[in-house]
Amino acid sequence: MTTYIPKITTIPYDVFASPSASILLPIALGTAVGYSSRPQQTKETYNAMKQPPLRPPPYVFGPAWTTLYGLMGYAAHRAVMRASSPLFSSPLGISADSLQTLYSAQLGLNLVWMPLFFGLRRPALAFANIVSLVGINGYLTYLYFNVDEVAGWCMVPYLAWLGFATYLNAGVGYLNRWDISESTLATRKALGKDQ
Repeated sequence: MTTYIPKITTIPYDVFASPSASILLPIALGTAVGYSSRPQQTKETYNAMKQPPLRPPPYVFGPAWTTLYGLMGYAAHRAVMRASSPLFSSPLGISADSLQTLYSAQLGLNLVWMPLFFGLRRPALAFANIVSLVGINGYLTYLYFNVDEVAGWCMVPYLAWLGFATYLNAGVGYLNRWDISESTLATRKALGKDQ
């Protein structure tokens, strides 16, 4: 079986070749997206929405995502370097290019989720995004395990957190009738009711 993934513009190989660049790039991009989404306004929106059971407090997300971004970056470094080795032979036809492409696509989808959910306030669109993200990362984790076991295990916490985040996104969407617009949340707050 050969893995075919179309070549698209990806993160440059030099980033994957450096462990520190591989780790720092997703952390830096995730931090930039987080701060560009106006953290105080995001926190207010988060607190104004009806939430499903088991929702974590807002202060958990920053440290959790920083750790997960670091793990995913390190996993990408290990997998791409192993797949780039002339001594590597993959039974699945996995190439470094295909791993770079999938990793770049999943990182892009990951970074778009927060603006979709908190910026545009479109939980249904954010839900479609995160479901796609879970699918790509499930496949990417499978490929990583076939290339480098450590890289595969580095992705497991990220995949678990994405599953939990999917539950939270679906729960918020359902409980808020898929409408978390500013006007709806303001009306709910003014009435002091769970409309």
